[in-house]
Amino acid sequence: MFKSGAFVADRLGDVREAQVQPNGVDLTLGAVYEQIEPGRIEQGGKTVGERRELDAEDGVYSLERGGYVVEYADRVVIPEGHVGFLYPRSSLLRNSCMLDTAVWDAGYEGRGEGLLEVHHPIELAEGARIAQLVLAEAAHEGTYEGSYQRENLD
Repeated sequence: MFKSGAFVADRLGDVREAQVQPNGVDLTLGAVYEQIEPGRIEQGGKTVGERRELDAEDGVYSLERGGYVVEYADRVVIPEGHVGFLYPRSSLLRNSCMLDTAVWDAGYEGRGEGLLEVHHPIELAEGARIAQLVLAEAAHEGTYEGSYQRENLD
């Protein structure tokens, strides 16, 4: 069963009232990166390619067609007994953009990242609501202890 937006907000803590939706919490844009070096994914490990952070002129990112890594401004905590799913806000979709995300396991904590596909130029303001986090009850053994634990928190 999916939890209410109020439940999700209580787990995240520091969110504005405007971010709380009936079925989840909107995550906001923290930073935008362009990958400049190749990455590598192997059977036993991975390497994330080098990136450069883009500048937001007067707090606005002007993005041309292409793929960008976005970092969310909000700290996410997935509580034990739950799994997190992140979906793009419909405003992105209506502007020819897609946000690709992955499952967040119980125990994950950090400021996650997603892949923003821009199919038509767009301007995104820092702090704009770009995704919605929902939590569902989930049976699991153990909690997340992978290499992305506490990412982007320092």
